[in-house]
Amino acid sequence: MALNKDDVMQVLAGISDPDLGKDLVSAAIVKEVTVDGDEATVELTFKAPADPARAGVEAAIRDALTKAGMDATIHSGFEVARADLPRSERMPTVKNIIGVGAGKGGVGKSTVAVNLAVSLAKSGASVGLLDADVYGPSVPIMMGLADARPTVNPDRKILPLAAHGVVFMSMGLLVKREDAVVWRGPMIARAVTQFIDDVLWGDLDYLIVDLPPGTGDVALSLSQTIPIAGAVVVATPQDVAFADVTRALRMFEMLRVDTLGLVENMAWFQCSECETKHAIFGEGRTAAHCEEKGLPLLGSLPLDSAVSPHADAGKPIVVAEPGSQQALLYRALAGIIAKRQAVVNYQRESATKHQAFFNMQPGA
Repeated sequence: MALNKDDVMQVLAGISDPDLGKDLVSAAIVKEVTVDGDEATVELTFKAPADPARAGVEAAIRDALTKAGMDATIHSGFEVARADLPRSERMPTVKNIIGVGAGKGGVGKSTVAVNLAVSLAKSGASVGLLDADVYGPSVPIMMGLADARPTVNPDRKILPLAAHGVVFMSMGLLVKREDAVVWRGPMIARAVTQFIDDVLWGDLDYLIVDLPPGTGDVALSLSQTIPIAGAVVVATPQDVAFADVTRALRMFEMLRVDTLGLVENMAWFQCSECETKHAIFGEGRTAAHCEEKGLPLLGSLPLDSAVSPHADAGKPIVVAEPGSQQALLYRALAGIIAKRQAVVNYQRESATKHQAFFNMQPGA
């Protein structure tokens, strides 16, 4: 006997999203179900582009419905949820602001931010990139528009530039490449505020913010001005580098910004001749350090000699060599980070609803 729609929904309610920890029905991932005889068509809406759980969830649905005597046709899409945070009205057209930071310079933070933004855009999301590294703005070079200048619309709003599917803004677009930005804290804060209030960002699923290294004025100004939904910390494998990571983590904790996890950059170098992985900076203990801190290790990226030349030429590695190991790792990393943000948003929303319900109870 063929199942009806309610039966199929009951089957789907027995399958969970492994990251959200909720079944597909209560997590609102199941958008629609239609049944025609022994054929079930299931429409899914995941909460992040390139969701790493997608393949496993679809396989689990097919397996469960096959066991129930049904053939399954699955259509999957995504809809990014908006992070509901204080100060969200400051950038109402941006759903999620994700800061990419580092405890110190030289770890490849900007490279990670650029390739993350482009990877998210390639997965179908609408993405912006704010280069908030005021003293060392490298994003315009990496995006291939180092000599371009933004324009202003009739409403005196700055129109961000666009490249590789990403709209972006940077101090590097406002000063000559050889000029130094010699500003004190208040001037930097005003510039950052202008990037927030005076740039016409448009409707974005994600705004990736390339933060300056360390724990200085820009990170503080941004966190106190806009609703940063999550932070990603970039580090290299050395044990000594984790001391800087700890300071960055402490800063985000003090600013009440959820840290999504850590990206280990330059973790190894793979020789093209012998195909052996070499730990250039020594065998790091990043995974162990993350476990001690209860911090998710989002991914590890190798040192790749092709990354810098392509970046200097204005083509991120995910654009220049989309089939390379490095590009594939970045694409996977983008999916993991987007899903981590979705999980944090979902948990925050659930906690808010729970608190609201508790407050409504008599005697609360």
